[in-house]
Amino acid sequence: MTRIALRRLSKGYGGVPVLADVALDLRGGEVHALMGENGAGKSTLIRVLAGVTPADRLEASLDGAPLPLASPGDAARAGFRFLHQELHIVPTLSVAENIFLGRAAPRRLGLAIDWKRLEARAAHALARLGTTHIDPRARAGRLGPGDRMLVRLAALLLDDEGGAAPRLVVMDEPTAALTQPESERLFAVVRDLRAGGVAILYVSHRLDEVMALADRVTVLRDGRAALSSALGEVDRAGLIAAMTGRAVADTAPSDGASVLGDVACHLDGVSAGRLSGLSFALREGEVLGLAGLEGAGQSDLLHLLLGCGPGVGIRAGIRAAGRAEVFGGPLPRSPHEAWARGLAFVPRERRAKAIMPGRDVTANTVLAHLGRLSTLGLARPRRERAEALRLAQGLRLRFRDLGQPVRTLSGGNQQKVVLARATLARPRLLLLDEPTRGVDVGARADVHAAIRDLARTGAAVVLASTDLPELLALSDRILVLRGGRQAALVPARGLDAAGLLALVQGGAERAA
Repeated sequence: MTRIALRRLSKGYGGVPVLADVALDLRGGEVHALMGENGAGKSTLIRVLAGVTPADRLEASLDGAPLPLASPGDAARAGFRFLHQELHIVPTLSVAENIFLGRAAPRRLGLAIDWKRLEARAAHALARLGTTHIDPRARAGRLGPGDRMLVRLAALLLDDEGGAAPRLVVMDEPTAALTQPESERLFAVVRDLRAGGVAILYVSHRLDEVMALADRVTVLRDGRAALSSALGEVDRAGLIAAMTGRAVADTAPSDGASVLGDVACHLDGVSAGRLSGLSFALREGEVLGLAGLEGAGQSDLLHLLLGCGPGVGIRAGIRAAGRAEVFGGPLPRSPHEAWARGLAFVPRERRAKAIMPGRDVTANTVLAHLGRLSTLGLARPRRERAEALRLAQGLRLRFRDLGQPVRTLSGGNQQKVVLARATLARPRLLLLDEPTRGVDVGARADVHAAIRDLARTGAAVVLASTDLPELLALSDRILVLRGGRQAALVPARGLDAAGLLALVQGGAERAA
């Protein structure tokens, strides 16, 4: 059975240690969970395993023999495969072509690409996931985040004709963009790989997943292994304490009913683009959760309220069907107008739509607020830095200094910067699309606290999330969308995850 051992793994940047003397044992037929807060060193460890980042010091072995990891080729020859958190696809290529990226395409007589065989093998890889709705010939750029993750997972499962089977599969936050049914298909694949003797390194912030799937767990904190044990020897509280160094409630429920103010947003029979039959009134101080399967219309509704959805530009809030108002006036005609009127937005795709990777923490935080922070049109850098520092400290942002490029932060800390920008001016209406995607337990608690604080001070919040416990913990009411149509509007209090999942998947329609 495969055994991979890493010893004395150390890596630093500019004299700052990211990993310090870490040991890790991975065994065939086991799921080994790797956990830790954002910035704890997990991504660096994965890059070392992939041969992308050279370690400062490392003793690695595979089945007792020395294992070189100086290049991605070394990792590939060792049978290591990787499913990374960021969904790297080529949008202009087909699904089948994306599945074959980095592999030799089948050819006729060694010359022309055999497209039929290529598409058939891609379809077979998708079928291993129980996925039949994705056409291998479709353009990958038209897929949603969940389907893109399934395409990358199918690439990992693609049969190598005449090649070696994988010995280690590394999955970095694989369910971050998946719905519950898609996640269940992934879990079945993980169990199948484990039964086949493959070693699996499973990186996730979701404790429920780890407790259900993993055999062993290693927790990194500040670049060191704070815990390494069989999962049966540690409970949830112990994992959280090992990750954060403090006691943190894991998705604590909302503390009592919200104090509601005036109507902030009112939709009455609205239909626009893929959306239809939307009717609700959202009040100041209320958190409205949006639930539904991937692509059910959650993001479409947020974009409509932000002024970048279908039908934008129609005046006076009148739509082809229904009426829509924000703060007693028409919907914004553009995101610029939305921000000026007190709306703020956190998109789900932070790298593509929310951050300027090469700019520093301050610049990313104050973006969209430069006019408010200036005097007579002149920038005030000291004030900008003070505001950025205040928010960074409040959200427990892990950073070296405010001049640090955002691309050098971990994914969760990049998400905190985006949230800091959205909350800087205390928005009247906050729109959130998967705000804790790829965020660790400690950072998750900080984000939840910030959302609750805004609601307590009178902001209206619309929260789209595929994390059902998160929706139940933060929401006052939950609007369920199915195929772009409003299927249910229910109070969150008294509803459990099973009941909400039944509504999402097609239970009886209900209205609050």
